[in-house]
Amino acid sequence: MQTCPPILNRTAILKEAIRIADESGITSLSMRRLAENLGVKAMSLYNHVEDKEALITGMVNEVMLEIPTDCEESEWKAAMRYRACETYRVLLLHPWVTMELLSRLNTGPAVLTYFDSTLGCLVNAGFSIEDADHAMNAINSHIYGFTLQELNHPFEANEYADAAAHYIDQIPEDAFPYLNRLANSVINRQYDGIDSFEFGLDILLDGLDRLKSNRHRVSEGK
Repeated sequence: MQTCPPILNRTAILKEAIRIADESGITSLSMRRLAENLGVKAMSLYNHVEDKEALITGMVNEVMLEIPTDCEESEWKAAMRYRACETYRVLLLHPWVTMELLSRLNTGPAVLTYFDSTLGCLVNAGFSIEDADHAMNAINSHIYGFTLQELNHPFEANEYADAAAHYIDQIPEDAFPYLNRLANSVINRQYDGIDSFEFGLDILLDGLDRLKSNRHRVSEGK
């Protein structure tokens, strides 16, 4: 009995490539491995993607489609907070994406839509286009930095107390009084030591809100 050839299209290729990168890392992805997983010849992939660079661009674009881009003008802070938290969540689900976003210019229409809608949310809330750009870059820097820190942290959250106890001798109280106090707080379970993505995000958003109010007062001559 003759078997039917697998259905091959761009979407199927991108989704399998994303699965491989999520599971094994972007460096493990090759056109040959991707073709083998899809049950096709490697050359058949080039009917749908030009090369590996085009493949990765498509993968980044596909992942960014998972992030909401809508924004309610009257609730800009809530909308920006939700979008930032969702972006952080999606980037953690796909650990290879953050560095690809940071290292390439051509990232596809979904990325452009994400940035454009972010600017739109801020401009429609009352920011100038220049302040909106600075605000977007500050928020994105927080998202990217926190994501990379989370992905590369040397131990899990439930290991913090044991890690602090292990290294406490390296931060004696007389030399590093505040680090020592912090470490002992974690060791004694008075503080979990877990960084909060939302903590920094809310500081940024509150600061941007004050900036917008100050700009408005200046423009009115108050």
